[in-house]
Amino acid sequence: MAGHSKWANIQHRKGRQDAKRGKVFTKLIKEVTVAAKMGGGDPASNPRLRLAIDKARGESMPKDNIENAIKRGTGQLEGVSYEEARYEGYGIGGAAVIVDCLTDNKVRTVADVRHAFSKYGGNLGTDGCVAFQFSHCGQLMFAPGVDEEALMDAALECGAEDVITDDDGSIEVVTSPADFSTVKDALEAAGFKAEFGEVTMKPMNETELAGDDEAKMQRLLDALDSLDDVQEVYTSAVFGD
Repeated sequence: MAGHSKWANIQHRKGRQDAKRGKVFTKLIKEVTVAAKMGGGDPASNPRLRLAIDKARGESMPKDNIENAIKRGTGQLEGVSYEEARYEGYGIGGAAVIVDCLTDNKVRTVADVRHAFSKYGGNLGTDGCVAFQFSHCGQLMFAPGVDEEALMDAALECGAEDVITDDDGSIEVVTSPADFSTVKDALEAAGFKAEFGEVTMKPMNETELAGDDEAKMQRLLDALDSLDDVQEVYTSAVFGD
């Protein structure tokens, strides 16, 4: 891709997530709780819960914490009741932004999100104003140098929807959200371990930013990420190398 490296942007995003370790457990517990509430406490029949548990284990969350979060979701333990909220808007250069939240107080959450947008040069939009620009999918990223043909054969055989080789040599395997864990496990069994993988909102078109615009957009994304009720922030913005 001209002007930026897909791999560099993925690494940049992962680095930002790694820097927020203080909030990781809180976010994961919320997600496990809500996933169990919505789809039941059995990860075998609840793909969202399975993915949430995998993420929690990946961050070395104690087993008791995970089990208690599931019990709160299924009503076996008392706890705060969270609900999902999605906010959409525009960042620097018109870049699309989606903010997914889990909250016990939507009035507080929308006020916090609106304030972050306005303070850092963005605009909170109406429901649906940018969501159509994204695809809800599973995404597995493999570093440059992986055997492209072998990975493509393995990915398509185990149910991936698409395999994309980027100009920087990185390879992206795209799945349906429900098939993400199955494809990920199958590829690992075949010897292909992704450097980065998640169920995400993938932008169908990207907005390239550089210089001051990149710095301003980063401040907006960081401000949104830092809010207590925010689980994920998705954007069409990509940054120069």
